[in-house]
Amino acid sequence: MSPKTGRPKIDNPKSERITVRLDKASAETLDKYCEQEKVEKAEAIRRGISKLKSDIKK
Repeated sequence: MSPKTGRPKIDNPKSERITVRLDKASAETLDKYCEQEKVEKAEAIRRGISKLKSDIKK
């Protein structure tokens, strides 16, 4: 039997999908951040969500 082919499994798959609408100012802020940090929009949003974790009341 041949070995499995394809991409290897990852520890934390990104299976959740979300769509969001932004006002012009928020979109410009996101674009400027992405350009400055050289990251994709999705990564910038993930970073923002991570920062929100500290605001969650336990």
